[in-house]
Amino acid sequence: MADGDAARWAVAARDEELATTLGRLQCLGDGPRRVVPLVGGLTNTNLRVRTDTADVVVRISHQDSAILQIDRDAEYANSCAAAESGAAPAVVEFVPDAHLLVVTYVDGRTLTDADLHDEAMLHRVANACRRLHRGPRFVNDFDMFEIQRAYLHTVIDRGLRLPPGYLGLMPKVSRIRAALAADPIATVPCNNDLLPANLIDDGRRIWVIDFEYAGNNDPCFELGNIWSEATLPLDHLDTLVTAYFGEHRPDLVARARLLGLMSKYGWTLWASIQHSTSTQDFDFWDWGMQKYDRAVAEFDGPDFEQLLDVAAQPSGGIPCPTPSGR
Repeated sequence: MADGDAARWAVAARDEELATTLGRLQCLGDGPRRVVPLVGGLTNTNLRVRTDTADVVVRISHQDSAILQIDRDAEYANSCAAAESGAAPAVVEFVPDAHLLVVTYVDGRTLTDADLHDEAMLHRVANACRRLHRGPRFVNDFDMFEIQRAYLHTVIDRGLRLPPGYLGLMPKVSRIRAALAADPIATVPCNNDLLPANLIDDGRRIWVIDFEYAGNNDPCFELGNIWSEATLPLDHLDTLVTAYFGEHRPDLVARARLLGLMSKYGWTLWASIQHSTSTQDFDFWDWGMQKYDRAVAEFDGPDFEQLLDVAAQPSGGIPCPTPSGR
C-alpha cells in the first residue's frame, strides 16, 4: 500500500472484467478511476484506486480461500474492529458476493525484514501491536495448534506433498501445547500474520493491515510470529517482547519463541496447500521448506527442553501497557 510514485498510475482500468468488478463498489462512483496494482498478496489481488472523491485499496479475494481457513465475513468484521482500535485503516465498503473489501489508502512505506533489525523500529511495532490488542475483541478465535491440524487433514486427505519427517515432530508439538496450557494467558485481538509487508510506516506511526487470519489469540503468538516472519535474531525477540510488555520477562520470551516455532511449523502446511492449488507464479514449496528447515532446527535445538520448562512456569500476571503516541 505504500508506493506513491505518480508515474506508476494507470489512466484507467482497461481490463473489462476488472472494470465490471470495480463497478460494484458504491464508494468509487461513476467517474474516472486511476488504478494501479499493489505488490504482495498471495491469496488476493490488491489495487490502489483513486477517484475525485476516494483514495482506497480494493482487495479482490480468491474464491478458494476457505481451504486456507480464511473466513471473509470474519475478515471484514475484524478489519472494522481493528480500524476502531486505531491500529488499522478505516473500512470503506464490503461486497461479499464479489469478494471485495475496500479500506482507506495509507500513504506510507511498507516495512521490510531489514527494518525490524532496528531496535527503535521494534519498539514502534510493539506499540502498534498493543494498540491493536487493546481494541475491540474480534468475532472469532485463532489457535495455530488447531489451524495446523486442519491444514494437516487437508494435506493428507487430498494427497498433497508433505515435508519429510513432518509427522514425526507432532509429539513435540503436543509438548509445546501442554507447556503453554500449564499457565494460559488471556487472548487479545491479533492479526496473526504480521510479516513486515503487513506493517506500514507513515512517518508518524505504524499501521497494521491485512486481517485474513485475524482472531483472538495469545499475544505472544503475535510477537513470536513477527520474530519468525522477519527471521530476526534471538536478542531481537527479547527486545520485542520487553518493548511490548514493558518489562523483561524470560517466561514470555520463551512463550513467544515456542509460538514462533509453531507458526513456522503450521505455515509450512499452508505453503504445501498453496503449492498444489494456487495459480500464482510463486514458489510456495521453497518458501515453505525454508520455514520448515528452521522449525526442525529449533525442534532439535539444545534450547527446546529449557524453553518448555520456562514457558510452563507460573507467570504471576501479564502486564499490558497502554500504547504511546507512536
